[in-house]
Amino acid sequence: MRRPTSKLDLASRPSKASRSLLEAFAAAQREADHYRTSVEMARHISWSADASGAIRTVSARWTDVTGIDLAEALDSGWLHALHPDDVEPTLHAWRLALETSSPVDVDYRLRTPGGHRWFRSCASPRVDRSGAVLGWFGTLEDIDDRKRAEAALQASEERFRLAAEAAGVGIWDYDVLLGKRLWSDVFRAMLGLAPEVPAEPATALALVVPEDRSILQQLVDSISHGDAHPRFELTVRIHRADDGALRWMQTSGWRVKSANGRIERVLVTVRDVTEQLTAEQRVRWAAEHDPLTGLVNRAAFNSLLDGAIARADRPAGAVLTLALFDVDHLKETNDTVGHDAGDLLLRTVAERLVAALGGDAVIARLGGDEFAAIFEAASQEPAMERLRAALRALRAPVATDSVTLACQATAGLAFYPQDGRGARDLLKTADLALYSGKASARGELSRFRPEMRASMQRRTSMLSVARMVARDDRVIPFYQPKVRLSDGTLSGFEALLRWRHDTLGIQGPDTIAAAFDDLTAAISLGEQMLERVCADLARWRDMGLPPTRVALNLSPAEFRRDDLYDRIMGQLGRYELPAELLELEVTETVFLGRGADSVGDTLAAFHDAGVTVALDDFGTGYASLKHLREFPVDVIKIDRSFVADLLTNPGDAAIVNAVLGLANQLGIAVVAEGVEKPEQATYLLAQNCGHAQGYLFGRPTPAGAAETLLAAASEHGRT
Repeated sequence: MRRPTSKLDLASRPSKASRSLLEAFAAAQREADHYRTSVEMARHISWSADASGAIRTVSARWTDVTGIDLAEALDSGWLHALHPDDVEPTLHAWRLALETSSPVDVDYRLRTPGGHRWFRSCASPRVDRSGAVLGWFGTLEDIDDRKRAEAALQASEERFRLAAEAAGVGIWDYDVLLGKRLWSDVFRAMLGLAPEVPAEPATALALVVPEDRSILQQLVDSISHGDAHPRFELTVRIHRADDGALRWMQTSGWRVKSANGRIERVLVTVRDVTEQLTAEQRVRWAAEHDPLTGLVNRAAFNSLLDGAIARADRPAGAVLTLALFDVDHLKETNDTVGHDAGDLLLRTVAERLVAALGGDAVIARLGGDEFAAIFEAASQEPAMERLRAALRALRAPVATDSVTLACQATAGLAFYPQDGRGARDLLKTADLALYSGKASARGELSRFRPEMRASMQRRTSMLSVARMVARDDRVIPFYQPKVRLSDGTLSGFEALLRWRHDTLGIQGPDTIAAAFDDLTAAISLGEQMLERVCADLARWRDMGLPPTRVALNLSPAEFRRDDLYDRIMGQLGRYELPAELLELEVTETVFLGRGADSVGDTLAAFHDAGVTVALDDFGTGYASLKHLREFPVDVIKIDRSFVADLLTNPGDAAIVNAVLGLANQLGIAVVAEGVEKPEQATYLLAQNCGHAQGYLFGRPTPAGAAETLLAAASEHGRT
């Protein structure tokens, strides 16, 4: 039997109204939480403004995207992040929205750490019941990729239009979605129409001879009926509007459809073929060939490669060969001699490849300094010898009116089907071979090997790790002592990069070696090393330890940024360190890459400021003596490879003796690297070598251990 409900039960149980209120409050809380989470997770930037247009709130993604603090964006501070050219148009659109209380939709560029990017800003007013604006709520959407795609499309269409007009081809362009028709000036001239005559189908139909009018009418009708055929061609006769002359017009048209099958655009090229029938061939040739060299371009080459792979009647044992060529040092030629000389070099390469590889090979210029070739050969060895002969033919100098240009290319090779089952895979493997050749075999032919994939993957992994190291501030300098051989006293340190792994501990630079050839990664790591070395030098100074010079390695990639001098001197100034405490070690590869002249100017600026310049790994390159003459070098470091077998290899001993003799005559200090045995130190001292470093004197150690060495050196100096 059910127990009667007591008054106490009723009092302790929430009323229906209370429950509704609680449920409504909980629902509102859930909605608020959902909104807040959605804003935080959204890829766009949310913002709000008061009725006057002053920014009051901005979501945290503003800082993630722009690198600018949220507080700086409030009120009108966000305008400082705009591209200067976009400020006035943006303000105009915003003022108009404020005056009319209407939504605003405007595109502008914002400054980000990686450069300016396009954003779309949309906002709507929030009004009260009387229609008065209470505030504004808006979003910023990153549309940089779309803008770039639109710009590329416009540029492509403009190139097509110019090519068509250069070939005497008229254009009839119909945007179905907008109902907009455009007739080019060439097309109007063909029809004998003035520029102000509307681009209407009826106008064109009226000029067509009656017998052919139905042909053109069917074309116009097919657009509205959604004809399924994307391509069409037809030829009609017209009487020109201005002089009544009878002309034959050949048209080629394309219907562009959206994903749902609806026709969005119709593009028609029109040629007057009364006197000639070659204009279409010229336009097609221009679309498929490189204008500078006359070779087929990338798009046409890809199509031809697909066709070659698809062939089923290839003789038994025959191989399809794909080679990619990279013209060495083209940028240097353009920069130093001029683009006319660079263009001559490219045309010469094209002519020599065609002559060397023969008429059965398809040669293409893929763009810039890159060429490609496909041909069939009876087997792999004849194909490789054919390509080596082509590379040898390229090496003949190219004479211009004022200078003789060096000509050389590096090639990467892949075979079908061994190295790739499709065009895309084959191009990728040939590109891997080319990349490997550019790194280790300039001017030669490199055949794809499967381990190249692993090498590229290792490089990619190294770059990923290096970016993590720089991002998470994991760089740690270790210091290896350098000593005076005359008395064994400490003469300085070389700072060597190490980084901290969460589980594996301290790691060496070999684990991220690929980063030092990457501009962004090398600069990030170099900046952290420089800052930490300067901080250690300042701390040692403040501890009363004797000042000592520290050598810091610079990668070639760091010289590719114009602010290298300002950045390094700025850090020295920040810590109030004299320039004499810093030594910059460079290898001669910095003199052999792009912008060697600017490298010399930069090193001269350091030298004049008091920073010591050291040439590392001396003797391992072919141009070192030239560099001693042309660039400011204060210190030569003899490479460890010569020191290791100094006592047993007469050739190494002769090189070391020659370097020491040359340096002494030039007044350049010498440091021998890799000294591990007392006998090596004794020999070097006998040959007047001033300084050495190596495991005999100390391994690379953290800053704390270096402090101990400095303190001991200071105590020894006092005694």
